[in-house]
Amino acid sequence: MRITLLTVGKLSADWLRTGADDYSGRIRHYLPLAIEELKEDKTGGKKPDSRLIRQREGEALLQRIPPGAFVIALDEQGKGMTSEEVAAFLGHHMLDGTAEMVLIIGGAYGLSPAVRERAQRILSLSSMTLTHQMARLFLLEQLYRGLTILRNEPYHNR
Repeated sequence: MRITLLTVGKLSADWLRTGADDYSGRIRHYLPLAIEELKEDKTGGKKPDSRLIRQREGEALLQRIPPGAFVIALDEQGKGMTSEEVAAFLGHHMLDGTAEMVLIIGGAYGLSPAVRERAQRILSLSSMTLTHQMARLFLLEQLYRGLTILRNEPYHNR
């Protein structure tokens, strides 16, 4: 199975890039991983139209989803999972023959309804609001943790 992470925006802080690069490299020991950063829509200046921005970013995200991919959209109102559930979820898709799993992190204004409709699952990393940059780092860490749980490696400590 291949994992693709589609994100709106780049990581702005060095420590976020360092962490994301570290976990990305770790994940790639188990599965192919691609990260595609889409440009944030800056329409509107000081009074941006968040609906229009979500729509435009959503259209760009939808164009990048390969046909047949299993899509997970990240949203604070989605369903949460424990680390063990993430591991079981990944394991199920790996055994079930899912060729590509696409995880989507929206921009500062979230995801468009069209992206949510395309997703087979809406996942929440926390009931708290996270920046899209923090969400990327936390997601990568949880993917890595899930893969180590599947392999009974000591990273998870349980």
